[in-house]
Amino acid sequence: MAKQIKYSEDARASMKAGIDKLADTVGVTLGPRGRNVVLDKKFGPPQVISDGVTIAKEIELEDQFENMGAQLLKEAASKTNDVAGDGTTTATVLAQAIIREGFKNIAAGANPMALKRGIDTAVVTLRKAIGDMSQPVEGKTQIAQVASLSAHDEVMGDLIAEVMEKVGKDGVITVEESKGLEYEQEFVEGMEIDRGYISPYFVSNPERMESEIEDPYILITDKKVSAVADILPALENILKVTKNVVIIAEDIDGEALATLVVNKLRGTLNILGVKAPGFGDRRKAMLQDIAILTGGNVISEEVGRKLDSVEVADLGRARRVVSTKEDTTFVDGSGTEADIEGRINQIKAQIEETTSDFDRKKTARTIS
Repeated sequence: MAKQIKYSEDARASMKAGIDKLADTVGVTLGPRGRNVVLDKKFGPPQVISDGVTIAKEIELEDQFENMGAQLLKEAASKTNDVAGDGTTTATVLAQAIIREGFKNIAAGANPMALKRGIDTAVVTLRKAIGDMSQPVEGKTQIAQVASLSAHDEVMGDLIAEVMEKVGKDGVITVEESKGLEYEQEFVEGMEIDRGYISPYFVSNPERMESEIEDPYILITDKKVSAVADILPALENILKVTKNVVIIAEDIDGEALATLVVNKLRGTLNILGVKAPGFGDRRKAMLQDIAILTGGNVISEEVGRKLDSVEVADLGRARRVVSTKEDTTFVDGSGTEADIEGRINQIKAQIEETTSDFDRKKTARTIS
């Protein structure tokens, strides 16, 4: 398809028309008396919503020049959402006003670069002024007020305030659609990974289909364990101090899995095998997180360690480990506070640097 080219006022007018269409649609949701927008869905019923960035993401305009303007404004809303997590509608309305006045001044003969420098100077001044005027939200009551306003529901606001008070500022809150009519809340204590037990033979609570081990020693490796000879020396060392063992590995199968299951059923070992979470570099980072939390070491051939060299000092500890088919939770790991705090600071720095929304969310869950 041949490219179309526009210049000067003609180009600005087309882009501004697209900006206005998007901003006028998003802007109706702004403020305490903001209205909802209904989004048509290809699958399922229409969605009634008042979230600016969600509405903006749904807008695609037929005219390609207008659509370019809308996409630029959409980018501003998305960036605001990534950095602040809120304020997307306000950012959209402000951007529309800045663009409108900027185009007006350019049409009157103003230098575009001088306008840009003036906007940058104003931003610095305004940020300081807003910072001076801002009031930090403190206490459950104020959180409930803000949440109730955002959710348009006082009961939901109170629930969110209660949850935020419990999980703290670094906790992760996930909102999901309920299967019933009532609001429900569920707290996950400790560190949770999205991998469960390798075999149902490790289940210790058949009613809940869970495996729960109290005060286990935790062996962490990025290796796939198939031969019993690979893991036998480590198990012999572990059995000198405890029968409660959790093994986190890329996978456990064949002869090694059969041996662990037989010893579990005989009562020789109270053992649980869990698949390592994630893939590639992310897996390495998550295994290191588990090691720091539990005070253990990751046994990896990349650092010159093999399973037959495992000593009791290499193993992590936790007060309890609970595993289902889908996930595993480590409660009260024995890692030192200094190591855990150091890792948290490192993860926070990674969140600041990453440009991927997916990586940012996954990394934030690690801190929680």
